[in-house]
Amino acid sequence: MKREIIQTLDGSTTIHIAEWDECYHSKHGAIQEAQHVFIKNGLSLFPNRNVSILEIGFGTGLNAFITLLEAKKLQQSIDYVGVEAYPISVDEVLSMNYVTELNASQESAIFDKMHESNWGEKIDLRDDFSLIKRKQFFEEIDDIDQFDLIYFDAFGYRVQPELWSTAIFERMYKALKANGVLVTYAARGVVKRSMIEVGFTVEKLAGPPGKREMFRARKS
Repeated sequence: MKREIIQTLDGSTTIHIAEWDECYHSKHGAIQEAQHVFIKNGLSLFPNRNVSILEIGFGTGLNAFITLLEAKKLQQSIDYVGVEAYPISVDEVLSMNYVTELNASQESAIFDKMHESNWGEKIDLRDDFSLIKRKQFFEEIDDIDQFDLIYFDAFGYRVQPELWSTAIFERMYKALKANGVLVTYAARGVVKRSMIEVGFTVEKLAGPPGKREMFRARKS
């Protein structure tokens, strides 16, 4: 499928898939969405501690990079696992402007290393941040009680409803530790029902710019 780099409304870039009219991040602001959904309503719940994170849809590396930047402020030590079935190309990585837009030039080499590192190999990007990228389909995830937090950032239900199924959320539930949290930009009723069916307690929160609502789910 044809992919192109576009600029979102907050100035940051994302990848647009023309055939689906679907983007890796919100057209209303890639960085704003990541900060609102995954940092404000996810990562910030775990200050001053070790946090294990599973990202569903590593994509451009934006969520991982922002997490690395924010972890220092929150005095966290992060073990980060990013799952991606279809990694982006080197040319696409080089077209992302996140380092500039986040005023993070001092961490530019880390952003590059995120994408240059071997799949399946754990690397230490900083003393307080390790990363493993897994090239894997979501239905193959079989972690049990491993994560404090899941960033669920799959393509939207409109184009890939199978990624939002009860079977997938059952895998997410099993992957989380007790009292673990899953956050996602989604707010469809069918998604909420699937989450509840597997045991999650789900709350509806204000969404990022351009989106009215989002979900946060907690494992009992």
